Amino acid sequence: MKVAILSSTPEVYAGALRGLPDVEVVAAASWDAFEPVQRAAEAGARVLCEYPPAAKETDLKAMIDAAGDRLTFASPACYGEAFAVVRKGIADGGIGELTTVLGSVATSADGVLGAAAPYLLDLADAVLGGEPAQQVYAQTNIVLSGRIGESAAVLTVRYRSGKVASFDCRRHGSATGRPAVTFIGDKGSVQYDAGPQLLGGERPELGGEDLDALMLKDFLGAGAGPGPDGQAALRTFRIIQAAYESAHTGQPVDL
Repeated sequence: MKVAILSSTPEVYAGALRGLPDVEVVAAASWDAFEPVQRAAEAGARVLCEYPPAAKETDLKAMIDAAGDRLTFASPACYGEAFAVVRKGIADGGIGELTTVLGSVATSADGVLGAAAPYLLDLADAVLGGEPAQQVYAQTNIVLSGRIGESAAVLTVRYRSGKVASFDCRRHGSATGRPAVTFIGDKGSVQYDAGPQLLGGERPELGGEDLDALMLKDFLGAGAGPGPDGQAALRTFRIIQAAYESAHTGQPVDL
């Protein structure tokens, strides 16, 4: 199987793919535009796409229309047995009626709303079955880094059913980018940590599953795993855009 990589961090994917049998990496380059992805989709290729750092909804929709069900967005925390167990437990009523989602993630990138919040929103979207958001409120600041682009953000999303999600995103130079989310019901709660810290030795080590490898394995196989499809990406994109508007105006934004 021939695989082309267009990524902001192509070396991460290339290293993992080169260790797999019957996989040939034919290109590995950075990208900052939709055109290559859309052309690949129009040619009939399956596409695993990172969330773009900057986008217009019209560009995103054009790519989604071109790819259809052959498009999946890269959201590693959605993969693996741990999250599957959490989703099943919630669906089976293990915590009662889900009411609240609390999440946090740290990233080494600036502009944490666009760089980190989508991966929290993907987890909530998967558990909520794609329920659309009704209202978004966000606050941001640049205190942690003093750079252009927010270095910390708090994002609150109210869904149409009345469920509420609140997410804390922040910049940290040594961050893993792996989110942690707690799902709270009227009978109990359950936490999913995509990057648990293992105690022992002088410094805690990152534990958990190799989520990037699991995501790539799914993509190279059936490609119909738990990662967000085009419509889920659109829901996330609209929430992020509303969050930026809310942070600018200081007011909640209705969707």
